[in-house]
Amino acid sequence: MRRLTVYKHQSGNLNVNPKNSLNYMYYYKGPITVIRNFILVWLSKYTPTLSLKRFLLRMTGMKIGKNVNLGLCAAFDIFFPELIEIGDNTIIGYNATLLAHEFLIDSFRTGRIVVGKNVMIGAGTTVLPGVQIGDGAVVSAMSLVNRDVPPGSFVGGIPAKQLRRK
Repeated sequence: MRRLTVYKHQSGNLNVNPKNSLNYMYYYKGPITVIRNFILVWLSKYTPTLSLKRFLLRMTGMKIGKNVNLGLCAAFDIFFPELIEIGDNTIIGYNATLLAHEFLIDSFRTGRIVVGKNVMIGAGTTVLPGVQIGDGAVVSAMSLVNRDVPPGSFVGGIPAKQLRRK
């Protein structure tokens, strides 16, 4: 189950001047904050130093536990990084993406992502907003996590399904 907060916007008559929700983003999040978060996340993607990656991401408001290891090019939400929490001793693989927002045509949604302790998220995986990944879970590479992952389980696929329990 995903836990999402929905924000509707009033764009007037959509037949006359249609605008999707991304056009209204700066009403909800200031552009300076978004630019700052973008720079910090971008720097964290390419720095080879794990402690510096954690430091840069904590500066965005993300909650990152001890001994968290983030693979090269791992990307995190630049609009709502404060909604992402990663537990101790977790590994997030190369090119994984954690998004705490979704833009739709007439609204956008946000949701807290909570990754437990001792979790492994494989390379190329995308985690959508409002998802919790339980302690000790493993997410296979190239998966789409669009619902909660129980503690100690092994999931994979698009969308991710439980493959086995540890």
